[in-house]
Amino acid sequence: MNLAPWADAFVPVFGLLALGAVLKRRLLPDDRVWAGIERLIFWVLLPCLIAGALGGVRFGALPVGGMAAALWPALALGTAIAVGLSGLLGLRHPAMTSVLQGGIRFNNLMGFAIGGAIWGAPGIALAAVSVGIIVPFVQGVSTVAFELGRGGVRPLRLARQVMLNPLILGVLAGFAIGALGGLPAGLAPMVRALGQASVALGLLCVGAALTVQGLGDRPLVQAATAGLKLVVMPALTWALCGAVGLDALPTAVAVLFMALPTAATSYVMSRAMGGDAPLMAAITTSEHLLSVVTLPVWVWLLTR
Repeated sequence: MNLAPWADAFVPVFGLLALGAVLKRRLLPDDRVWAGIERLIFWVLLPCLIAGALGGVRFGALPVGGMAAALWPALALGTAIAVGLSGLLGLRHPAMTSVLQGGIRFNNLMGFAIGGAIWGAPGIALAAVSVGIIVPFVQGVSTVAFELGRGGVRPLRLARQVMLNPLILGVLAGFAIGALGGLPAGLAPMVRALGQASVALGLLCVGAALTVQGLGDRPLVQAATAGLKLVVMPALTWALCGAVGLDALPTAVAVLFMALPTAATSYVMSRAMGGDAPLMAAITTSEHLLSVVTLPVWVWLLTR
């Protein structure tokens, strides 16, 4: 068995996470430094990665409808399971939002890094499609959940938050670039360079945000949420991909993205919108630690 592709896929991802944690504690302890890098990635670099990946492929060649037909029902079921699980565990509304985010949100930078390493440019293009399908759903559901705890949902505010999300704008820009025949000479390499920078910097930021201090906080809740995100969600997605007849590569990328641990920004959203931020931080860290085992297993199953 050739282990080189596996090493190329997983050693950089988890190595950069570990390096980010070390840099945060030894070289760059100032939170403001990491906050600035995170804003750069979210507003500039990652949208460039998505737009560049989508702008170079033909829209008709991407199975957008089939992937949406598998991913959206899986996310809806995951949302229902997360809410039901919170009720069974007797959690209050703030803690429920942490379980919900831990159950359906995803670390897209890990998905781009692993998908690109294993499946190359087609994997990155399908990763961008997955982001465009998943982000509006999880952003909308998470925002609704927080707003319900604060008195009610404002539809216009919700629509504005979703449509002005930089990742959604990157997807729309990518489809527009593709429809226009691609970026002009000179501009295309610049967009690609910015996009490539997003992965390494992003994984360093995720590693810097992880903390083991709260891992003892409600371990049963953490374990249940990790089981939902890292096992149940990808299994549901794989079953639904088979049900809609999706081809092997789109299926693999869709399942990979649903097998990713939750986004590191879930903690920021939880803290800003009245969620249970300590529990969210613990869930984020535990899922990333457990994904060291679960992600290679899923990729092995998908590439057999």
